[in-house]
Amino acid sequence: MKKMNFLGFFTLFLPAMLFAQDKIEAPVWNVGDKWVFTAGSIEIVNADPKSYTLKFSDDICIQERQGLNVIIFDKSTLNRIYALEGNKRKKYTRGRAKILNFPIFAGKKWEYAYSAPALYGLAGSLREECDYNESFKVLSWEDIDVPAGKFKTVKMEYLRPTIRCTYAPALDVKSTTFYWYSPEAQYFVKAKYDFRSEEVKDWELISFKLKK
Repeated sequence: MKKMNFLGFFTLFLPAMLFAQDKIEAPVWNVGDKWVFTAGSIEIVNADPKSYTLKFSDDICIQERQGLNVIIFDKSTLNRIYALEGNKRKKYTRGRAKILNFPIFAGKKWEYAYSAPALYGLAGSLREECDYNESFKVLSWEDIDVPAGKFKTVKMEYLRPTIRCTYAPALDVKSTTFYWYSPEAQYFVKAKYDFRSEEVKDWELISFKLKK
């Protein structure tokens, strides 16, 4: 009877134990960590007890850097919290603020809404202000092969409906991006968009360097 009770307890809590093992906490980054992609690079240029400062190269996909070169991330979640413009730190109010939102695990969902000027296209050239609703979902674990090597990753789905722009109040445009995050590389190793342009291109990790 005791053995049966133990087996019942073990069966009940085994899924929770496996779930906890698949939970990914925020990585610990260090100054000098760098990721090089088929479209640009990202490097950690500063760190303090609460945040990391990341420098995005000019040639990296505009969706990732959001038209900015230096972005400050919260250490515990890796949410984007500030943008550095010159020597001034300003609250981050653009897209993908929560593209990294640790801890992450299969099935986790979250959302974020913001208003910002369009980055490219006709609306971008006119600097039209648009409203966006972002939603994120961690789909599943997936083994993938990129130029930097083979990685065990979690695949994420990012949806961004554009719900209103000043030139088109009733606008309803949606975009989808898939990301693959690697605990080993401590960043995304691949991104695939449902649209492409001169400013927006799929990318993969070519190499990375992590300081100890």
